[in-house]
Amino acid sequence: MKRRPRRTIPAALTALVLLAVCVLLAVVAIQLIIGQSPLITYRSVTDTLHSTHWNDTIVLIAGGTLVLLGLLLLLAALLPGKPTVLPLTGDVDAGVARRSLRHALQHAVASVDGVSRVKLKLGRRTIVARIRTHRTDTAGLTDAVHAALDQRLDQVGPLTRPAMKIKLRATRDTP
Repeated sequence: MKRRPRRTIPAALTALVLLAVCVLLAVVAIQLIIGQSPLITYRSVTDTLHSTHWNDTIVLIAGGTLVLLGLLLLLAALLPGKPTVLPLTGDVDAGVARRSLRHALQHAVASVDGVSRVKLKLGRRTIVARIRTHRTDTAGLTDAVHAALDQRLDQVGPLTRPAMKIKLRATRDTP
């Protein structure tokens, strides 16, 4: 079970552009039906297109922009994002949400004696824990944090076990 994130931003932007074009066409059609002069006339569009050449700067810029946007949308569709649900070990098709795993690991680290503040970043293959402590003697604290993370990961049981980096910062200096 590797649920991938939805591509909401590219899809929403594409939908908004298409909606704007459809609204513009609907407004022009309604204006023509009720007998008003439309915002954009067919004649002005055709005259502009007939007077524009393929090697004009505006055509090259517009074409390059459209090609770049198309490639970005294609890359957003093809490249995998971070999984939102991480698979768990076992026979059952089960998973844990990325956010839930991060919170569980943060709580495990925060429960270690001597840890005053935790910032935990859950990457694709690594867990980076930034720890702050008010202790002057930090000997053994990183080992205790590592053990707490190992214990919680054993309880949760992710299919792939991420590597751990622990960065410790003491707010007090040794006397």
